[in-house]
Amino acid sequence: MANHLYDALFGRHAGSEADFLIAPDGARTTYRAFLADAARYAHALRGAGLAPGDRVALQLEKSAHMLAVIAGAIRAGIVFLPLNTAYTPAEVAYFVGNSGARLLLADSARADALAPVAGDCGAALMTLDPDGSGSFANLAAGQAEDFPAEPCGPDTLAALLYTSGTTGRSKGAMMSHANLLSNAEVLVDAWRFTSADVLLHALPIFHTHGLFVATNVALLAGCPMIFLPKFDTETVIRLLPKATTMMGVPTFYTRLLDDPRLNRDLVSGMRLFVSGSAPLLAETHRKWEDRTGHRILERYGMTETNMNTSNPYDGDRRAGTVGLPLPGIELKVCDAAGHPVREGEIGVIEVRGPNVFKGYWQMPEKTREELRGNGFFITGDLGQIDADGYVSIVGRGKDLIITGGFNVYPKEIEMALDARPGVLESAVIGVPHPDFGEAVVAVVVPEKGAKLDPDALRQEIAAELAAFKRPKHIAIVTDLPRNTMGKVQKNLLRDSYAPLFRG
Repeated sequence: MANHLYDALFGRHAGSEADFLIAPDGARTTYRAFLADAARYAHALRGAGLAPGDRVALQLEKSAHMLAVIAGAIRAGIVFLPLNTAYTPAEVAYFVGNSGARLLLADSARADALAPVAGDCGAALMTLDPDGSGSFANLAAGQAEDFPAEPCGPDTLAALLYTSGTTGRSKGAMMSHANLLSNAEVLVDAWRFTSADVLLHALPIFHTHGLFVATNVALLAGCPMIFLPKFDTETVIRLLPKATTMMGVPTFYTRLLDDPRLNRDLVSGMRLFVSGSAPLLAETHRKWEDRTGHRILERYGMTETNMNTSNPYDGDRRAGTVGLPLPGIELKVCDAAGHPVREGEIGVIEVRGPNVFKGYWQMPEKTREELRGNGFFITGDLGQIDADGYVSIVGRGKDLIITGGFNVYPKEIEMALDARPGVLESAVIGVPHPDFGEAVVAVVVPEKGAKLDPDALRQEIAAELAAFKRPKHIAIVTDLPRNTMGKVQKNLLRDSYAPLFRG
């Protein structure tokens, strides 16, 4: 049996002297050199006592070495858990304990804090730094540059990706070899990637977007990546002329728009800008097109499914929508019982396809709650589909506000607020209210130099919204809390404003 994922992504490049990774300073790593590192790390994983099917947790800063460890794990049939670098030792303890990881790889700077975690969980702790030093690197040094790939079929577990856990304990989404490969194959075709591309990669690789979308697409296409440790406006501005494509979160685009050097000449060699992981404001779409001549392609995905929809490469890229279901993926908008709603009505998005995960690790009841017997996954996202088949995301089901018995969808109010002069962005939440159950609260960020009056804002949007939808309180703030992928953390806002209408 072949190794389904490794052979398709990495094995195809065996012996290739073509460039794979380009560092910010211009240093280049060929596919051959990268695969040699991956083989040494595969040997090191086995040397650390891990067998096929065992788990390795990685809380590492983004680097070529971290990526090579992941390639080595796939090659050795070992399941990997990439962990957000912002997680605290207490959070890491949950992931390592829940997954039963036998090895925790961390940066040297975190070793002391994570040693008790590894000890309590019965895992070994080893270090690997971005420069390739550390105890795990020492174990890999001198190992052979080849490793017989472990036989793994399409349904073999490849990775555990833990959800953000904003509404309870994080869940480990089980991603198979087929889940990851099928999605990458669809995206290469949908977004027209070829070996002639150069992908500017500034996303983290502990997340679906940076790892399973950006990296896997580049591997399948055989194109090099300019591999940045993180997004930095100055560095991205400098390197954009050397790239043809970029994938980012909305924050990338708003920060670049703040730089006067962003113009059509700077991006004349680019063919595609992709945005995801958080909603992109229609205003950002418009400004980007005005400044660069490019229309950003927005898509929709999540931890459990990778990518589900995309605006078309050729055709109408509609601001405010996430496009059409990708080939091979079924998407429907349903009521609570799972019955499709009528065209244009709001409901819960459900998806089915080869991209959909195999269930939650050690959570069979939660798996049965969210993964129907017919293969449809209940995403928890509220959306609607228009007459042309374009999908719009209204919000998360948990963000639905029920005030005085009426349903209020935050997105509708946010769009009304965001369209007002001087408003940069907004977030609408529901907070406890003694009379209405929940009250609508808007948290608004002004544009630079703008002065916003909450009462005036309320009056301006009154003509567009029914009385029960209008915010009972508008707060003006300097910024909104976000996670590392740019998503607004509405749970933190709800906590902050929960006392607003109490006594």
